[in-house]
Amino acid sequence: MKNKLFGALLCLALVPGAFAGVTFDQQGSVPEIVAQLQNAAPDASIMPLPGDPKAAAKWTVMVYVNAKNNLETYGLKDVNEMELVGSTPEVNIVAELGRINGYATNDGDWKGSRRYLVQKDSDLNKINSPVVMEILKSDMGNWQNLVEFVKWSQARYPAQRYALVVWNHGSGWNKSGEAGGKGISYDDETGSHITTGQLKAVLAATGKMDILAMDACLMQMIEVAYEARTGADYIVASEETEPGDGYTYDTWLGPLAAKPSMTQAELSRVMVDSYTDHYQKIGQGATQSSIRTENLYRLGQLMNGWTSALMASGDVTAARNARTRAQAFYYSSNKDINHFVKLVGEGTQNAEVKAKGEELMKFLTGEVVYHNRATGSKYANASGLAAYLPSYYTASYDALEWARDSNWDDFMKWIK
Repeated sequence: MKNKLFGALLCLALVPGAFAGVTFDQQGSVPEIVAQLQNAAPDASIMPLPGDPKAAAKWTVMVYVNAKNNLETYGLKDVNEMELVGSTPEVNIVAELGRINGYATNDGDWKGSRRYLVQKDSDLNKINSPVVMEILKSDMGNWQNLVEFVKWSQARYPAQRYALVVWNHGSGWNKSGEAGGKGISYDDETGSHITTGQLKAVLAATGKMDILAMDACLMQMIEVAYEARTGADYIVASEETEPGDGYTYDTWLGPLAAKPSMTQAELSRVMVDSYTDHYQKIGQGATQSSIRTENLYRLGQLMNGWTSALMASGDVTAARNARTRAQAFYYSSNKDINHFVKLVGEGTQNAEVKAKGEELMKFLTGEVVYHNRATGSKYANASGLAAYLPSYYTASYDALEWARDSNWDDFMKWIK
């Protein structure tokens, strides 16, 4: 979500032949850490299998509200929005809310983290849901804490389908604290955040989500989605920064409570529409989309074919002109993929580049982007999925699975 000063203003499947896992600084290797987390259930006697068909509930929605930063007021507001709907016998709404000193003082001004099974309540000024767990000292920027929250929620509130919402500042891809600290879930108390590689590790440890949603800025990027593709069927997020209000939780949880038989595709559409309807109504520009992860590997193959044809053509002028004009977002290096490919096709005379571009765009908009909404004339060419395309190359990009499986990194070096 949501604008934040972080140096500059930040807002935020394994496939045969894919790369080895991303590494990052933790004690032990990534496989070892993931194995430990997978084997460590809060209570093994009640730990369900993800998506347990015997579960009474149709859905468990888990919202990781890391408000340990300047978004604290919005975190309190959003949990109160969840309470306007509340859990039902068929829909569990579970939230972890974190707070720190220095920002909001209302609702008891407590600190640390609290976990709630959200109950229906009309009081927008106070969270009245029962506190199921209190954590006096938490690190919500630690990916292992997110894993523990998800496994805890699955154990106590099993369901046939799971949606995980990561709520906080977001800034797109990165594997580490380099290049502006790109990632999600910034905890100002500990100084930590969840990187792109760690997000993949979270999903590997928890089991596959039906929906991964990121109520945070700039997270609907191929670099992030490709890393998470084996851990969620659908990803809901924004190409652009999100306003401070982020999601309006009652406007998509309400329809889910009314129709708990929704598929993951249906719920992802409702999430996209509730968000953009809200901002369209108040005249504020916004983007939100739902993408199917099962088609991301094929998308990468098509992008490889197109970039290879473009580089072979030598038409770097058409590529650079398209990069300049393509739909951009808060970071000018974030470009809408579909619009960029379209502009290259319009600017080149090479028949193969044009043909491969048309094939790529058809697949992207028809098979990858399930539902896309953009409101405001500024985002007329926001098609649902962005990519990193700067005028320079960042070495930390090499560690991404996208960089390893695709030739996008070579393309960036060529176009610069």
